[in-house]
Amino acid sequence: MEKTQKQFLQILSRFSLEGKVSSVEPFGNGHINDTLKVTVDGGEEKYVLQRINHAIFKDVDKLQQNIHTVTSHIRRRLEETGEMDIDRKVLTFLPAENGKYYHFDGNNYWRVCLFIPHSKSYEEINTEKAFEAGQAFGHFQTMLADLSEESLGETIPNFHNMEFRLTQFREAVSADMICRTKKVQELIAAIEKRAESMCIQEKLYREGKLIKRVNHCDTKVNNILFDEKDGSLLCVIDLDTVMPGFVLSDYGDFIRTGANTGAEDDPDLDRIGVNMEIFRAYTRGYLETASFLTPTEINLLPYGARLLTYMQAVRFLTDYINGDTYYKIQYPEHNLVRTRAQFKFLLSLETHAEEMCLEVSRLKGNGKRN
Repeated sequence: MEKTQKQFLQILSRFSLEGKVSSVEPFGNGHINDTLKVTVDGGEEKYVLQRINHAIFKDVDKLQQNIHTVTSHIRRRLEETGEMDIDRKVLTFLPAENGKYYHFDGNNYWRVCLFIPHSKSYEEINTEKAFEAGQAFGHFQTMLADLSEESLGETIPNFHNMEFRLTQFREAVSADMICRTKKVQELIAAIEKRAESMCIQEKLYREGKLIKRVNHCDTKVNNILFDEKDGSLLCVIDLDTVMPGFVLSDYGDFIRTGANTGAEDDPDLDRIGVNMEIFRAYTRGYLETASFLTPTEINLLPYGARLLTYMQAVRFLTDYINGDTYYKIQYPEHNLVRTRAQFKFLLSLETHAEEMCLEVSRLKGNGKRN
């Protein structure tokens, strides 16, 4: 991002800030938006400036309206409970001079939020952090459970729609633009074998047995802030993909990434499997705080883990067949390696399915869910 300090100051001048800006520096390791930390005179880290990736989030107005709806709702809920440290328990975005929660400089879209002091995030997962992450995402969804599906728009349409992802996949297989399908026939067959059973949530939604709720859609431990002094939970961050969806997706995506003993693109399939301790810890934390769940949603949580793993395998293989046009790759067969890794994890989830269902049943049977 080639910008001078003077240019950053010009962008920041479009927002009503407290204090004189002394420095603007790169911050964090996000892969989508460019993020900078803004320090004011006296050395106080005061704001976060972000350039929104307009190539991914094409409707910035909808994106920021979603975030404003969610953060405002959480703020009201915190006020109702008498929370005293609200500015550290929910993200606070500032309006620009035009009244919107972003500024367009003619080329890029920018937004500003308050920096949350004395906070930290974690990249590595263990049972303690898995439990706390389950609590955090369960609490996040509980605070938003009374928002209707119509309250938010889809920032990325059909993001976790399995039927849509299968349509994309079948179109890629049919076109076979760079003649790769012959090499992956066993994977194509494995996907089709499971296709009908992996569209349960859309079917139940049409039957009125599942509802769409506010989903985070990127439930990773590094999207949670903790107090750097006492380790207590502060808030869920990275709200760009907050939109209507099924709780099975949010729950399942954490298990897909957090409970995998290998990497998402691990070339050594022997390293891949389900860490059942992480699964138990996250599920225990999630059920402890996700008080809004229906019996159907609770019973389908282990299915959600298989669904999101299957979905990601479908997406990786679709991109591989299409010629690697969506995901960034580090070598020519990267998407194929990713696909095989996801399928190995899916097989492990299938092996542990009964055990996972029994664990969820045990936890939900405990009146205190702990």
